[in-house]
Amino acid sequence: MVELNWTHEAEQWLHDIYDYISKENPDAALQTIESIYKKVQILKEFPESGYYYNRNHSHHIRILLYGHYRIAYLIKPDRNIDILGVFHGSLDIERYLVE
Repeated sequence: MVELNWTHEAEQWLHDIYDYISKENPDAALQTIESIYKKVQILKEFPESGYYYNRNHSHHIRILLYGHYRIAYLIKPDRNIDILGVFHGSLDIERYLVE
């Protein structure tokens, strides 16, 4: 079975998302984080369900969509997955996904 690894950066993104939403609605913040986490779990069975991130063809970086968020992940040669970040759709993802 595929192993999911949340990078430190991805975990920090989740904390930032929670902090931002919880200023207005702590319950909605918790629900958002739990829903993002649940969405990522589908990668265990369907690792290639996200679309290719075209910036770098030498890696298997893909993007999984959840609401207003883009979840960037890398399929490693051993087929395990690193979650690289969780980005709001309004952010310029190119700034964060560079080699």
